[in-house]
Amino acid sequence: MMIASAVRNLSRRSFSTSKSVSAQQLTVRDALNAALDEEMERDEKVFLLGEEVAQYDGAYKVSRGLWKKYGDKRVIDTPITEMGFAGIAVGAAMAGLRPVCEFMTFNFSMQAIDHVINSAAKTFYMSAGTVNVPIVFRGPNGAAAGVAAQHSQCFGAWYSHCPGLKVVSPYDSEDAKGLLKAAIRDPDPVVVLENEMVYGVSYPVSDQVLDKNFVLPIGKAKIMRPGKHITIVAHSKSVETAMQAANELAGKGIEAEVINLRSLRPLDSETIFKSVQKTHHLVTVEQGWPQGGIGSEICARIMEHETFFHLDAPIWRVTGADVPMPYAKTLEAAALPQVPDVVTAVNKVLGVK
Repeated sequence: MMIASAVRNLSRRSFSTSKSVSAQQLTVRDALNAALDEEMERDEKVFLLGEEVAQYDGAYKVSRGLWKKYGDKRVIDTPITEMGFAGIAVGAAMAGLRPVCEFMTFNFSMQAIDHVINSAAKTFYMSAGTVNVPIVFRGPNGAAAGVAAQHSQCFGAWYSHCPGLKVVSPYDSEDAKGLLKAAIRDPDPVVVLENEMVYGVSYPVSDQVLDKNFVLPIGKAKIMRPGKHITIVAHSKSVETAMQAANELAGKGIEAEVINLRSLRPLDSETIFKSVQKTHHLVTVEQGWPQGGIGSEICARIMEHETFFHLDAPIWRVTGADVPMPYAKTLEAAALPQVPDVVTAVNKVLGVK
């Protein structure tokens, strides 16, 4: 009888129809690879260039298999000169192609920022709308692990400051595929700020995400978890920190609504406003520095909107420490937002001891 009962229970479990069990798993790396492959197949004007993207299959294997499939003309290895190949990419976009320019890390995009801002972002305006620059700048952004100050910076606030650019910051596999495809199809320059630490992480995805026609709208946030007591807004890997904090808070009876921004420019203010008008409390989470950060911008927009009058307590920002990233492992952890930091912030905003 015990064996028969165990078999019945096992059968029930194997036929579970819950989303988490039935959903397929996809790594962020494979999601980005699929997005590139599908868009290159869809439009012959799309091509990829950057350091080690071709014969080596990409420094992070995001472009795995694309060189073999599309050849030298559409998957191009470049010298280690960001200013040079970013300029080539911008010129190609002005001439009607759709380049995807990979930076091995966005820290190196500083070498090319003149092309990103002055050439790509401003040309549509300066040409009175006659010259589009359909280019994607993509690569890992923000903190990795053990690579110190010159390889760990978040450029979300830097690039979202600039009119003429769209800036997206995907978190999971759904974000990565849908936003990269949208960026490639966009008629204007889009900066895609990925995160190296989630490249190898698998996330559940639906059949819709795996479809070749799946595209996410740029400028629309996603509510990852509904809640009624406080709103937590984050982007990129900080969404994971926010979700873990929300789970811990739920055990104490605090239901936090977690918003994944997805897009930093345009920023989905309306989704934030609606949530805060419901919860009356707000905490922002980001790995970037505090001064002039994404959290600061959200605070300013709340202040300038009627949503301010719905707040029952001041907004609290949880950010990276205001220092260059340390190399030591313990100091690196101390310089980045951790789950206890978010929980502490929520408790302070809600007046919980």
